[in-house]
Amino acid sequence: MTALALHCTIHHKSYFDRKHYFYADLPAGYQITQQRRAVAVDGRLDYSLLGGGRQGDQVQRRSVRIKQIQLEQDSGKSLHDDQRSQTLIDLNRAGVGLMELVMEPDMTCGEEAAAAVRELQLLLQALGTCQGNMSEGQLRVDANVSVHRPGEPLGIRTEVKNINSARFLARAIDYEIERQIKALGRGEAILNETRNFDSKSGHTIPMRDKEGLQDYRFMPEPNLPPLVVYEDHRSVPAGLLEGGGQAGLVVVLEGLREGLPELPSATRARLVSSYGLRPEHSFILVNGDGLTEYFEAVVKETRKEPGKAAGLMHMVSTDGDPFTLHITR
Repeated sequence: MTALALHCTIHHKSYFDRKHYFYADLPAGYQITQQRRAVAVDGRLDYSLLGGGRQGDQVQRRSVRIKQIQLEQDSGKSLHDDQRSQTLIDLNRAGVGLMELVMEPDMTCGEEAAAAVRELQLLLQALGTCQGNMSEGQLRVDANVSVHRPGEPLGIRTEVKNINSARFLARAIDYEIERQIKALGRGEAILNETRNFDSKSGHTIPMRDKEGLQDYRFMPEPNLPPLVVYEDHRSVPAGLLEGGGQAGLVVVLEGLREGLPELPSATRARLVSSYGLRPEHSFILVNGDGLTEYFEAVVKETRKEPGKAAGLMHMVSTDGDPFTLHITR
C-alpha cells in the first residue's frame, strides 16, 4: 500500500539477496535485502512546507522522487560508552524485517528534508504501515549530503546515520552543508564517510570512512522464494484462490488500490473545499497530531465558524509549529 500511495511502479516479481559483510551488530554475517529487483521503483512523494509571504505562512509545494522501496533485515544497535571506552550491542531488533525507502537527491536544505519526512510519517500512519514514531525507532532516517556549484556534478557525499527526529534531521543536514562548504573553501577534500549527529552540540561526528570499495558478495537468498504480487484477480492462478491456507497470502494490487484510505494531501484538499479554510490552516491541522479530528469535532459540536476555529488552533500551536501541539482526547 505504501508503494501505491507513493505512485510507484510495483514489480510483479521481486527477489531477495544476501549481502555479506562483517559487523558487530549483524551476528549472521550477512543481511537479507533486495539488490537485484526491489519490490517497487520510480515513485514520488509530494509534500508542503510553510514559508514565503509577508508572515511566512504561505504553503509551498515540493516533490521528491522515490528511487525504490525495498524489503530487508534490520541490524542491531551499537551503544557507545565513551567514558568506559567500550561498545555494547543490542540485538533485540537484529533480523527483524523492515521497509527501506530511497529518495533521489531532490532536496536542497534541512527544512525541505524535514517536511518530506513529516509528510512520509503522516502517510505511513494513514495507511497503517507503521506508527512512524521516530523517537521509538519505528522510523529512522539516513541523510546523504553533498554540495556542488551550480552546473557542476554532485560532490562527494557523507552519510549521517540513524536520525530519530525531524528537527534533528533539519539541523544535521544544515550543519553538514555548512561544514562541507567551509571545508572546500579551505581547500580540503570531503571524505566519503559515515557520520553521527550530536543533538547537544548540533554537530556531526565522523564514525567510519567508506573510501574503500567493499565487496558485499551478493548472492540470491536460498531460503526465500521470489515475492509475487498480482495486478488483479484475473491474473491470479486459479489454484491459489480455491480455499486452502495460501488464499490469504495472495497480494492483489487491485484490491489494495481500492482500499487506500484518505491520504494527508487529500485531507488538506477536503478541509479547504468543505470548510473554506485557508491552505496554511489545512496544513497546520493535518500536520498536527490529532488536530484534524479535534477541529472537525469542535465545528460539529459548537457550530463555530470553521475559519475562526482553524485560526485559533493555528495560534495555539505555538507560532504555527505543527510539532508542538498534540491532541489525544
